[in-house]
Amino acid sequence: MELLERVKGTINHYHLLGSGDAVVVGVSGGPDSLCLLHLLLCLRDEYALSLHVAHLNHCLRGAEADTDAAFVAHLADEWGLPASIESRDVGALAKERKLAVEEAARQARYAFLARVASQVGASKIAVGHNADDQVETILMHWLRGSGLAGLRGMRPVSRLQELRLKGEEIKVGRKGELLLIRPLLEVPRSEIEAYCAAHDLQPRFDRSNLDTTYYRNRVRHELLPFLETFNPRIREVILRSAVIIAADYAYLHKQAGQAWAEVTIAESTQAIAFDLEKWRALPLSLQRSTLREAIHRLRRSLRNINWVHVENALRVLQEGTTGMAVTLPRGLEARMGYEKFLVCDEAYVEPLPDLPLLRDVEVSLHIPGRTPLPGSDWCIIAQVVDRDALDDKALRHTNPWQAYLDYDVTGSKLRLRPRSTGDRFCPQGLGKKPTTVNSFMINAKIPRAWRDMIPLLVSPSRVLWVAGWRIDERAKVMDTTTRVLSLAFEKDSKSGA
Repeated sequence: MELLERVKGTINHYHLLGSGDAVVVGVSGGPDSLCLLHLLLCLRDEYALSLHVAHLNHCLRGAEADTDAAFVAHLADEWGLPASIESRDVGALAKERKLAVEEAARQARYAFLARVASQVGASKIAVGHNADDQVETILMHWLRGSGLAGLRGMRPVSRLQELRLKGEEIKVGRKGELLLIRPLLEVPRSEIEAYCAAHDLQPRFDRSNLDTTYYRNRVRHELLPFLETFNPRIREVILRSAVIIAADYAYLHKQAGQAWAEVTIAESTQAIAFDLEKWRALPLSLQRSTLREAIHRLRRSLRNINWVHVENALRVLQEGTTGMAVTLPRGLEARMGYEKFLVCDEAYVEPLPDLPLLRDVEVSLHIPGRTPLPGSDWCIIAQVVDRDALDDKALRHTNPWQAYLDYDVTGSKLRLRPRSTGDRFCPQGLGKKPTTVNSFMINAKIPRAWRDMIPLLVSPSRVLWVAGWRIDERAKVMDTTTRVLSLAFEKDSKSGA
């Protein structure tokens, strides 16, 4: 009963089971899953559990795999448990998705378990991962270049929706959450095999576990024995390190969540926008975390985020200039703006703001009167008023989409149009020093996507106003001005806006 008490301690410590839980148990027929099912059967009355056996034949080992499926079906019947036994051609799935067979099997298995859980109304799925599996997993993650999230290993309990199963839909039960639990995660394989022998359990032997062409098997049969020549207790060392790393990760994950809330401007299924200045002020660790989290949120099925992608993006975002972009995995990219940056789909087009923009058209102004902007809910209202009717406060241009100009300078033949090559004007406040409209827009940090749609107020001889930003110095209202042209962009009430 010693192992039963240890497993019960793990269950209670990590809150793996609650009274009345419906649990789908993944049973391959091997010693781990057989031991797990037997232990849960022993605890069934104590926790008032409803158990359901699930087995997926991967169709990789011919008649042996078929015999395993029959064994599990017979065992479930003998123990009085309902069972779901299905088959899936994992070899074909691996080719279809261009995955290693191990990864394809993992995805198919968890998708199957989730579907069974949904069908039977279970909120939890129990699998037989043990302490030796944990050691192997941590080593595999380390060899692939994992960060802290991978080096902490498998968790005793996790949300199945977080497993990133490419091409698989995970359906949850009525409670809206499906948990994956690992009651044997702290139990070595040797103790599991001893338990099976002591209780006369006859597990199936999977010959593919000896095949070192599989990555995990090579770690198990070649790397770990080699490491044990340096430290016979290397497994304990790795497991202790994982416990420490898990605590560190939990703290940093909490900090990263707070940082995310501080630097994120907007989020959709296609793009996530960050405040560039606030993001640059974060510690390097949190810069990496926010980038990785953005990639994860936009590509949920992506398991491994390449180190090179993240580091290249870091360099560009830390040191780059507006307009630069860097490639991220699976069709994503990071784009630099003036005050923000995006992590988004490569084909993503940022929505235009609700501003009075012109799209490849020009219009003549009605003075006085209302002039609609084609294809827009906006119009511009023009009035000519006496200078004496306006006080100095009204002339301070507090609304960027309103302007007061000297009507005797502007004249009445005015148009609104987008910028043209060679446009120049004298921005107010810079004296009468001319500059190109293009240079002004760059210096004013007008987003590149807007520049060809910002309305310019022009007379036959000059640009008078880069709407929303600056009027021409030569057209400003002076003490000597007698007539003032008042211009204001407004939402057109006729449009129903």
